[in-house]
Amino acid sequence: MIENNVDTAFFHSWFRKYVKGFYSEDPRIQENIRLKEEHTLRVCKEILQLGKALDLNKNALRLAETIALFHDIGRFEQFKTYGTFNDRVSENHATLGLKVLEETNVLSRLTKTQRSITYKAICYHNVRKLPDPASENPDCLLYSKLLRDADKLDIWLVVTTYYGKRHKHRNPALELELPDTPEYSLCFVEDILNNRVSNSHELKTFNDMKLLQLGWIFDINFTQTFIQIQQRQIIEKIIADLPDTEDIRKIQNHLKEYLNERIFEKNK
Repeated sequence: MIENNVDTAFFHSWFRKYVKGFYSEDPRIQENIRLKEEHTLRVCKEILQLGKALDLNKNALRLAETIALFHDIGRFEQFKTYGTFNDRVSENHATLGLKVLEETNVLSRLTKTQRSITYKAICYHNVRKLPDPASENPDCLLYSKLLRDADKLDIWLVVTTYYGKRHKHRNPALELELPDTPEYSLCFVEDILNNRVSNSHELKTFNDMKLLQLGWIFDINFTQTFIQIQQRQIIEKIIADLPDTEDIRKIQNHLKEYLNERIFEKNK
């Protein structure tokens, strides 16, 4: 078991040294390596907050933090090799991350069960839908859900911050190199209005990506996450960067109602 903070400190130290190996004097590369490094550390904080809200014990919180720390470890090799964060034109960053963990054996301090949970949670963190509960270990699904919620909370922070300042500085890696045109695909609108998570393979424009990010709300697992979405005004911030059309107004109203329902039903 992860019995004390020594192992957590070891993992954080290893992570920092590993990431520094990707630092570059090229400003574009350095910006994106740092982007993922900082994202990872914030996801660690998000997952601890969610775990505490669920009253997880200290050992469970340490394992959750470790999973969050390594969930995007494949991103660094991905950007170094391909110059993009777009899995569709490079390689699945979760799969790449598992290769890194296997090759470095950094998780050898964990028990076999903990390693299995960690590997699976990382493998599942970027899939469209988690496996059926009947076919997967409950502990694995718990940590996977924690990671997916924490990851989304911080990605929303990253993108909404970026949308607010991109007129001053553009980062094509955050736009998945998609064309920035006024159009959006109706399939994303229909998915949101029918409470469905969209398929990233349908992305055609930068606006599609924003709609995809809004639709992630239908893949949220914990009440505390819904509360954070509401308090941080994530829906409003993304909507503000989309065209002012009837479709978009319908989406905003639908998502706000959905959010209120999910918070209210859990607080009954």
